[in-house]
Amino acid sequence: MNEIKVEPYIPDEDYDNPAMVVDFYEFTMANCLFLHGFKNTTLVFDMFFRKNPDNQGYSISAGQRKLTRFLLDYHFNEQDIHWLRTKGMSEEFCEYLRTYKWKGDMYALPEGTVCYPHVQMVRIECDLVGAILIETYLLQTMNFHSLIATKATRVTGLNTHTPRNVMEFGTRRAQGESAGNDGAYAAVLGGCIGTANCLAEMKFGAEVKAVGTVAHSFIEFFPTEFDAFKAFADTYPDSVSLLLDTYNIMESGLPNLIKLDDYLIEKYPNDPNRRVKSARIDSGDLARGSKRLRKALDAAGKPYIKLVASNGLDEKKIANMELYEHAHFDSYGVGENLITSASDPVFGGVYKLVAVKKPDGSYTPKMKCSDSASKAIIPGKKMPWRLYDENGQAQCDLIAMDGEVIEAGKPVTMVNLDSDAIERTITFIPTAVRPLLVPHILGGELAIELPSIAEKKAYIAKQLTEETWESELRLECPHKHYVNMTPAVAECRSRMYAELHGGKV
Repeated sequence: MNEIKVEPYIPDEDYDNPAMVVDFYEFTMANCLFLHGFKNTTLVFDMFFRKNPDNQGYSISAGQRKLTRFLLDYHFNEQDIHWLRTKGMSEEFCEYLRTYKWKGDMYALPEGTVCYPHVQMVRIECDLVGAILIETYLLQTMNFHSLIATKATRVTGLNTHTPRNVMEFGTRRAQGESAGNDGAYAAVLGGCIGTANCLAEMKFGAEVKAVGTVAHSFIEFFPTEFDAFKAFADTYPDSVSLLLDTYNIMESGLPNLIKLDDYLIEKYPNDPNRRVKSARIDSGDLARGSKRLRKALDAAGKPYIKLVASNGLDEKKIANMELYEHAHFDSYGVGENLITSASDPVFGGVYKLVAVKKPDGSYTPKMKCSDSASKAIIPGKKMPWRLYDENGQAQCDLIAMDGEVIEAGKPVTMVNLDSDAIERTITFIPTAVRPLLVPHILGGELAIELPSIAEKKAYIAKQLTEETWESELRLECPHKHYVNMTPAVAECRSRMYAELHGGKV
């Protein structure tokens, strides 16, 4: 390795290249392997996770669009090369990165796919530099998007087949700007009807619609609450939505709401669209408040005014209000508990080497073992399949070796991944099957027409409504989805674990 003499690097807070979202050990590994002559060796990595958030029965795979765009634009700049030299990377490696383009294959679940532990979400096959250096960005992207999309399906009631109108209100409490933007996108995939985040709509379009009206400070600014209501209504007569709890909901907010709607009726007698559309409460006993407001508004002849709730809500609080207290809200604003997935804020996706491609085109399986058999990965280049019954519901996922063919209408012998299963080997005749990973990038080129947000949103809802067992969707003690292996995969895993670690899996 040649001695490197470089000028000191000057930090730049405004600099941003996503390719440098890298844990430093990825550079040290890639540089070492590069210098030892392995730069053209092709590696296969799987990205998967081991546990559903909140110990629920399913997850939603999301982030594929952002990851695809990242890989298609993958490059290093002069500033990156300069910094890497100061960190001890070899001159040869730095020069190689200067013109490097990502030319690998990315197979992934279609964005929005219902997914389960140990089943690959992404499979990367690329030269070792391109396979190793993308780990952190890939995990950051897939983990966060999947976490928020999964949480959103529960908050919006898609999992219990009781869909509700939810607006994502959490940007101000998100862990940074990118989390606010990506979280808004993922929340909409999971069923939300809008976001408070303006930049999110600017980035992703009207399907991630920015919504909102006023804060308490707006009401406080005016001499009276009615003055504030009137000023807003005069400015936005077609979209009047008010906040009632600045002072006293029933003694001040409600009377002024009714007074304002009467004012609009008098001002625009022939335009029924110019009426108060909704009223939000953000404090107090929300369930009791909703029932009192609904009764009073109906009695005043104003059943068309909808009620909105916010204030520390999540899926359990909302469900409890609706189920046990018969709350009458038409929509909800959910903030920090959604944008941070506060009840379980980490989606534990991992990225593991599973195979190395040999010069003859075959693959040598690789395996990370563990004293905990449950953490021993599944080696080899693989393709997961989903097997359906006669009702169109997913009976199980089956992890097969790439190239194995699973056919509908024919018996399929499977080995349960759970070593504690009573029946470890089972046979099932699926009515329908589909391979789960689809090519997004092949040879560095886009290989898929990326679906719209509306299409992905509908895809998620369809799976949860028609294809997923209801027992997997319940909030308490959900059924564990069956994840099985073909005999070839099971044999490879057992043999390698015995050879490399000793014992059985």
